[in-house]
Amino acid sequence: MTDLKKTGAADEPPTPPTPAGGPEAIKAIPVRHYGRYLSAAIALGAFAAIVYAFSQGQINWDAIPDYFFDDRIINGVGQTLLLTVLSMAIGVVGGILLAVMRLSKNPVTSSIAWFYIWFFRGTPVLVQLFVWFNLGLVFEYVNLGPVYKDEWSSFMTPLLTALLGLGLNEAAYMAEICRAGLLSVDEGQTEASQALGMSHSKTLRRIVVPQAMRVIVPPTGNEVINMLKTTSLVAAVQFTELFRYAQDIGQTSGAPVEMYFLAAAWYLIMTSVLSVGQYYLERYYARGSSRTLPPTPLQRIRANLLTVGRPKGAKA
Repeated sequence: MTDLKKTGAADEPPTPPTPAGGPEAIKAIPVRHYGRYLSAAIALGAFAAIVYAFSQGQINWDAIPDYFFDDRIINGVGQTLLLTVLSMAIGVVGGILLAVMRLSKNPVTSSIAWFYIWFFRGTPVLVQLFVWFNLGLVFEYVNLGPVYKDEWSSFMTPLLTALLGLGLNEAAYMAEICRAGLLSVDEGQTEASQALGMSHSKTLRRIVVPQAMRVIVPPTGNEVINMLKTTSLVAAVQFTELFRYAQDIGQTSGAPVEMYFLAAAWYLIMTSVLSVGQYYLERYYARGSSRTLPPTPLQRIRANLLTVGRPKGAKA
């Protein structure tokens, strides 16, 4: 047995001595992604080609800052925001009502809600605006009995046309968003609240809706941004907002393309502000659904600034 042990010990390779300063660090060589370099070069080349193409045109870029804060443009921005808020208010209220009707066990109310959503989602917004605007060719008066009676041209103003066309159409989309949010809440929540003696309305208000907001808020924010851009369509029904004012200024100043760029810049500013607000609203309703909230843009900037110039892997 002693000879076998000696023979086995002799066959094992000798263990290399450990360096005095500890084990050597592993030299990790990062993998080179040549496809990323190629795609970046293609993207930069395409961007340079677009810039070069626009530089060849006879565009009066000085006209944009000259009219950027014009009184008419500022008024148009205010009208656009007002129309967005009012149309979304109509859409949200109507969408909640239609969603509750759609989920109702009453076949009449459920069928009415389904028909409304089917009709307004299936026809273009511009067509609906023109229908409301031209109903005066069919109806000479608006006669609601003892409540209201007036000529159609006096009743259907451009503002009311825009609100009906945008708000009623938005209600159909918000109805599906709200319905999806309500259905995302587990039925056990409703059963538990009913077992505690809560009414159906109180269950919706205190149990179902707060939990459904995590599903409703993100697409609703997208709808607000989309509504702000869709307001440009109401220029076709004689409502003066940002796009209509930009058109008028472009025709009188002889710089129509420049004024379209100006309007696009203002739309980008407004949608960017709304996007930031949407982010913080989503972050607020994400509380309780995730262990850690996503960092805010300011927190990301601060973290990136603190890591600048620090060796990789070093602690803060």
